[in-house]
Amino acid sequence: MDLHLSGKTAVVTGAGKGIGLAITRALAAEGVRVVAGSRHVDSSDVEGVHPYAVDLADPSGPADLVEAAVSILGGLDILVNNVGGVHPRTGGFLSVTDDDWIATLTINLLSAVRVTRAALPYLLRREAGTIVTVSSVNATLPDPLVIDYSAAKAALYSFCKSLSKELGPKGIRVNTVSPGPVATDLWLGSDGVAATVAQSGGGDPESVVKGVASRSVTGRFTQPEEVADLVLLLASDRAGNVTGADFVIDGGLITTL
Repeated sequence: MDLHLSGKTAVVTGAGKGIGLAITRALAAEGVRVVAGSRHVDSSDVEGVHPYAVDLADPSGPADLVEAAVSILGGLDILVNNVGGVHPRTGGFLSVTDDDWIATLTINLLSAVRVTRAALPYLLRREAGTIVTVSSVNATLPDPLVIDYSAAKAALYSFCKSLSKELGPKGIRVNTVSPGPVATDLWLGSDGVAATVAQSGGGDPESVVKGVASRSVTGRFTQPEEVADLVLLLASDRAGNVTGADFVIDGGLITTL
């Protein structure tokens, strides 16, 4: 299927690894010119990808990224808000400090708010564009282990839904993608969720991963490339009348309607 993306321009946040890297590579493979924002940029040369080092937790970072992208690309058609982070709170709610809450809300909510605010004038100039935001199943599946992350993702989900209502009449579509566990370093890395939970409980990361995977109907984690494929479809005009929607990709982890 031709997604009609060739020649488009995009900004992807959190693009240095995991889901963001997969999205960046997938967009480039479709002929999209991409500015890939990340704290640590990859020096590898991917045609059509322009890495840009930026700290999106810094209030000035989002605007810096967008201005750099527009300077490089000459305009903007697609924004993918992907940057995020999670730290399991194995000590329970009382262990989560104000600083923890602020850090979680900043990287999972405010970074997307700020990047979107900076990018929107350029999207509006095209009178057509798409914003796809990577949320999480935890937006609607609150979990005390990630209590601050769940709250931040719920707020992000609400923000995107509200924004879709304002921007739809102006030609800008806004959608979210909500993955369950994905096979990236966030879950599987040496300091990822599985390792942190295992250390707290005296188990091993492999057992944690197997236990989490078994809760899904498919019995496995989602691959980052699978999330990327969904993001690309939503970014394309093949989904031209889809806005204000959330698409769960969790292997059947959520069993309720």
